[in-house]
Amino acid sequence: MSIAELLKVEEGKTLEFKRDLSSPRNLLKTLVAFANTAGGRIIIGVTDKTRQPIGIDNPLDEEERLCNLIADAISPRLVPNVEMTTVDGKTLLVVEVFLSNARPHYLRSEGPETGVYVRLGSTNRQADRELIGELRRSVEGVSFDELPLPDLSIDDLDMEAAQKAFAGVRKLDEQALQTLKLLTRHQNKQVPTKGGILLFGRQRTQHFSDAWVQCGRFLGTEKIDIFDHIDIDVPLPQAVDEVMLFLKKHAYRGADLTEVRRRDVWSIPLGILREVIINALVHSDYSQRGAPIRVVFLDDRIEVESMGILLPGLTIEEMKQGTSRIRNPVIARVFKELHLIEQWGTGVRRIFAEARDLGLKEPKIEEIGLRLRFTVYLAEPHRIQSGKQGAKAGSITEQVTEQVTEQVKRLLSVLKDNELGSKDAMLSLHLNHRPTFLYDYLQPSLSGGLIEMTQPHSPKSPTQKYRLTEKGKQVLEGGK
Repeated sequence: MSIAELLKVEEGKTLEFKRDLSSPRNLLKTLVAFANTAGGRIIIGVTDKTRQPIGIDNPLDEEERLCNLIADAISPRLVPNVEMTTVDGKTLLVVEVFLSNARPHYLRSEGPETGVYVRLGSTNRQADRELIGELRRSVEGVSFDELPLPDLSIDDLDMEAAQKAFAGVRKLDEQALQTLKLLTRHQNKQVPTKGGILLFGRQRTQHFSDAWVQCGRFLGTEKIDIFDHIDIDVPLPQAVDEVMLFLKKHAYRGADLTEVRRRDVWSIPLGILREVIINALVHSDYSQRGAPIRVVFLDDRIEVESMGILLPGLTIEEMKQGTSRIRNPVIARVFKELHLIEQWGTGVRRIFAEARDLGLKEPKIEEIGLRLRFTVYLAEPHRIQSGKQGAKAGSITEQVTEQVTEQVKRLLSVLKDNELGSKDAMLSLHLNHRPTFLYDYLQPSLSGGLIEMTQPHSPKSPTQKYRLTEKGKQVLEGGK
């Protein structure tokens, strides 16, 4: 693409415009981000908003100044292509950086721990420790899920779950576990890989606190009023069907679910969504911390967010065209052997092709923060009524029970026979993420009057416990 053509393109992952060199730090951050992410070009001598060429004065001097700035400010050494070109009689500087095999690059003034940047859309983002590790591994050709967990043993794999997943596919003896890289040799002993624990670990979330899926159905088109919610903490291959069950629960046309199941009529593109969910589970960056995979069902779309940005060298456009790079080869191979993946590199391309065939709005892929969001649009709005509007005739207990989430029901169950504090309740629920417990279990139960504090006048007391109310007991009994 010529420079004149580039001036008609919006800024993005591999393109940025600068008026001049008056703010070199921002320009240097962009060069570092380009080198660490997917390469790119900076065109200097162009207005930022209108992208009109205004040129630069003394281009030879500015070129030399720029090269000196880059040499002095960036480590490891970065040598971009710097060229002069003329558009409409104006001289522009074009700085082109390729994906570097010496990444991660950083600004010397900020150091190797805080001066690393990556490119997200048209902005630069400071990389955290986990992302810096991912950049290093991508150069070394080492994947996160192949790394050993030397403090664990084969007993930490849930072999019953693994055998069940591979039933009819292959026998899982020790040799097979090594071939699949669920086990690896480390210091003369067999230990699980990170991929092995992510797939079939007995205590997976103790080692990878965000390796689960959070699903929510919201009212309307904004993520404000939640209608239903579930946390899915099962072996990753099993999670595919669990997420699909949640989506199907809210995807039938009409009120008679039995009839709809018989006729197989659904109001969402199940094939597309299954591919998107598999893509998220296989390609998430499980080294990152902060949030699980999220599946959000809104009236007009379904969003699937996974951890991590695109692998270095990969852009969204290349992804849409079918380019695929495997972040987690251990997880990917298991999914392939279990026939959850049909052919390498065809999933995303098939998603876009099927959306066109169904007449849907083109799906959207975005890098947001340090996460990847895949949005699938629905053919027509799929509205639901709130519990008050949609409740059928019946007893008060039946209506309340209909509106209670599975998370709240689980909390009511563990409080059935005992008063428990937060820590003990989380242990009983097998939770280790306190915000999830607070926002999805405890607060809805309290606000619904289903449980109460044993010390209501000292809500923050370290000896605070919770117990069922009469209303909670009725709901628990009605939900059996």
